[in-house]
Amino acid sequence: MKIIIINGPNLNLLGKREPEVYGSQTFEDYFKTLQNSFPNIELSYYQSNIEGELIGKIQEFGFTYDGIILNAGAYTHTSIGIGDAIKAVTTPVIEVHISNTYARESFRHQSYISGNAKGVILGFGLKSYELAIHSFL
Repeated sequence: MKIIIINGPNLNLLGKREPEVYGSQTFEDYFKTLQNSFPNIELSYYQSNIEGELIGKIQEFGFTYDGIILNAGAYTHTSIGIGDAIKAVTTPVIEVHISNTYARESFRHQSYISGNAKGVILGFGLKSYELAIHSFL
Protein backbone atom coordinates (compact mmCIF):
# COMPACT_ATOMS: atom_id res chain seq x y z
CA MET A 1 0.00 0.00 0.00
CA LYS A 2 1.29 3.46 -0.93
CA ILE A 3 0.05 6.59 0.84
CA ILE A 4 1.35 10.14 0.53
CA ILE A 5 0.86 12.86 3.11
CA ILE A 6 0.66 16.31 1.52
CA ASN A 7 0.92 19.30 3.84
CA GLY A 8 0.23 22.89 2.85
CA PRO A 9 1.34 26.31 3.98
CA ASN A 10 3.05 26.91 7.30
CA LEU A 11 3.01 23.24 8.28
CA ASN A 12 6.78 23.29 7.81
CA LEU A 13 6.78 25.38 11.00
CA LEU A 14 5.24 22.70 13.22
CA GLY A 15 7.11 22.60 16.50
CA LYS A 16 7.72 26.36 16.32
CA ARG A 17 4.40 27.86 15.20
CA GLU A 18 1.71 28.38 17.83
CA PRO A 19 2.62 25.35 19.96
CA GLU A 20 -0.54 25.86 22.04
CA VAL A 21 -2.55 25.02 18.89
CA TYR A 22 -0.21 22.75 16.91
CA GLY A 23 2.05 21.18 19.53
CA SER A 24 5.82 21.23 19.89
CA GLN A 25 6.84 18.32 17.64
CA THR A 26 8.11 18.85 14.11
CA PHE A 27 6.29 17.02 11.36
CA GLU A 28 9.53 15.41 10.21
CA ASP A 29 9.95 13.80 13.66
CA TYR A 30 6.31 12.72 13.71
CA PHE A 31 6.60 11.30 10.19
CA LYS A 32 9.38 8.95 11.40
CA THR A 33 7.00 7.75 14.11
CA LEU A 34 4.32 7.07 11.50
CA GLN A 35 6.78 5.14 9.33
CA ASN A 36 7.76 3.00 12.32
CA SER A 37 4.11 2.44 13.27
CA PHE A 38 3.13 1.35 9.75
CA PRO A 39 6.14 -0.59 8.40
CA ASN A 40 4.07 -2.39 5.74
CA ILE A 41 2.88 0.86 4.15
CA GLU A 42 5.05 2.90 1.81
CA LEU A 43 4.56 6.36 3.31
CA SER A 44 5.72 9.47 1.47
CA TYR A 45 5.62 13.05 2.62
CA TYR A 46 5.53 16.37 0.76
CA GLN A 47 5.08 19.93 2.03
CA SER A 48 4.75 23.19 0.15
CA ASN A 49 3.64 26.71 0.86
CA ILE A 50 2.66 27.12 -2.81
CA GLU A 51 -0.87 26.26 -3.98
CA GLY A 52 0.12 25.17 -7.50
CA GLU A 53 2.76 22.80 -6.16
CA LEU A 54 0.15 21.12 -3.94
CA ILE A 55 -2.17 20.72 -6.94
CA GLY A 56 0.74 19.27 -8.93
CA LYS A 57 1.41 16.63 -6.25
CA ILE A 58 -2.27 15.69 -6.02
CA GLN A 59 -2.29 15.19 -9.78
CA GLU A 60 1.06 13.33 -9.75
CA PHE A 61 0.00 10.75 -7.14
CA GLY A 62 -3.76 10.86 -7.65
CA PHE A 63 -3.94 7.97 -10.10
CA THR A 64 -1.25 5.61 -8.79
CA TYR A 65 -1.29 5.75 -4.98
CA ASP A 66 -3.75 4.01 -2.67
CA GLY A 67 -4.40 7.12 -0.61
CA ILE A 68 -3.64 10.79 -0.16
CA ILE A 69 -3.77 12.44 3.25
CA LEU A 70 -4.09 16.18 2.70
CA ASN A 71 -3.71 18.98 5.19
CA ALA A 72 -4.00 21.98 2.87
CA GLY A 73 -3.68 24.41 5.79
CA ALA A 74 -5.22 27.79 5.01
CA TYR A 75 -5.76 26.77 1.37
CA THR A 76 -8.55 24.54 2.68
CA HIS A 77 -10.68 27.64 3.08
CA THR A 78 -9.69 29.46 -0.12
CA SER A 79 -8.61 27.09 -2.89
CA ILE A 80 -11.20 26.02 -5.39
CA GLY A 81 -8.26 24.70 -7.45
CA ILE A 82 -7.22 22.19 -4.79
CA GLY A 83 -10.83 21.07 -4.40
CA ASP A 84 -11.08 20.59 -8.17
CA ALA A 85 -7.80 18.62 -8.24
CA ILE A 86 -9.18 16.22 -5.64
CA LYS A 87 -12.35 15.79 -7.68
CA ALA A 88 -10.27 15.08 -10.81
CA VAL A 89 -8.17 12.20 -9.42
CA THR A 90 -9.16 8.61 -8.64
CA THR A 91 -7.08 8.13 -5.49
CA PRO A 92 -9.17 8.71 -2.35
CA VAL A 93 -8.22 11.75 -0.29
CA ILE A 94 -8.65 12.19 3.45
CA GLU A 95 -8.74 15.82 4.58
CA VAL A 96 -6.84 16.25 7.84
CA HIS A 97 -6.47 19.15 10.26
CA ILE A 98 -4.46 19.17 13.46
CA SER A 99 -6.81 21.59 15.21
CA ASN A 100 -10.58 21.55 15.35
CA THR A 101 -11.25 24.16 12.68
CA TYR A 102 -14.84 24.57 13.90
CA ALA A 103 -13.57 25.75 17.29
CA ARG A 104 -11.57 28.51 15.63
CA GLU A 105 -12.34 31.61 13.54
CA SER A 106 -15.48 31.42 11.43
CA PHE A 107 -13.58 31.66 8.12
CA ARG A 108 -12.02 28.28 8.98
CA HIS A 109 -15.46 26.62 8.97
CA GLN A 110 -15.55 26.62 5.13
CA SER A 111 -13.67 23.88 3.25
CA TYR A 112 -13.31 23.58 -0.51
CA ILE A 113 -11.85 20.10 0.06
CA SER A 114 -14.41 18.30 2.23
CA GLY A 115 -17.04 17.85 -0.47
CA ASN A 116 -14.56 16.02 -2.68
CA ALA A 117 -12.75 14.04 0.03
CA LYS A 118 -13.43 10.48 1.13
CA GLY A 119 -13.52 11.77 4.70
CA VAL A 120 -12.42 14.48 7.12
CA ILE A 121 -10.47 14.07 10.36
CA LEU A 122 -9.80 17.11 12.52
CA GLY A 123 -9.01 18.15 16.02
CA PHE A 124 -6.91 15.21 17.23
CA GLY A 125 -3.53 16.89 16.93
CA LEU A 126 -0.91 15.03 14.96
CA LYS A 127 -2.81 11.82 15.72
CA SER A 128 -5.25 12.97 13.00
CA TYR A 129 -2.71 11.67 10.45
CA GLU A 130 -2.56 8.26 12.12
CA LEU A 131 -6.34 8.06 12.11
CA ALA A 132 -6.32 8.92 8.40
CA ILE A 133 -3.88 6.07 7.68
CA HIS A 134 -6.17 3.68 9.56
CA SER A 135 -9.05 4.75 7.33
CA PHE A 136 -7.24 3.23 4.35
CA LEU A 137 -6.63 -0.14 6.03
